[in-house]
Amino acid sequence: MTGAVEILPAALRTPVAWKNGGGVTREIAAFPRGADLSHFDWRISTAEVRSGGPFSAFPDIERILCVLEGELTLSVQGQPTVRLSKGSAPFAFAGDVPAQAEPHGRIVVDLNVMARRGRYVAAVRHLSPSASTPLNLEADTTLIFALQEVRVSADGGTFRLSRADAARFSGPARCALSGAAGAAQCYVIEIQRA
Repeated sequence: MTGAVEILPAALRTPVAWKNGGGVTREIAAFPRGADLSHFDWRISTAEVRSGGPFSAFPDIERILCVLEGELTLSVQGQPTVRLSKGSAPFAFAGDVPAQAEPHGRIVVDLNVMARRGRYVAAVRHLSPSASTPLNLEADTTLIFALQEVRVSADGGTFRLSRADAARFSGPARCALSGAAGAAQCYVIEIQRA
């Protein structure tokens, strides 16, 4: 049972400046492919937050934010203010609720996972695979996002993801993850129809 896998190299992502000039985003994957910011069902991207300000509103979207570099204070209406950094757990919030972000000290790089409420549900977990960690992937779509070099064995072959590269699995699959030298670090992003 192995789903199709697609490698998504970080080097091929196109930077797009935010309308307010406060940062840059790079799309990793979205569905439907080619959908703009108003019509996606789900979207995964990285962003560079260069200055403080409000987050863009995304009606009917659930968001999960992971900080990859730097520190960010995030204030979401109706929730306690949080300070997020590289070691923080993924932070979930509604995209249609006002949110304000303030980077600390330098540019913050984050990972954004967005899913349209009522159509898709997303989950993000952090893994530190050591020698060889088997994974049974059961979601409609699973992305493995490398925080450092990760080796992925699937469908009889092995490939390497460098930092910020991703592998996208469509449908159920079995794979194994390992680090080049000891434990690796990655996020596993699972997207399932609601």
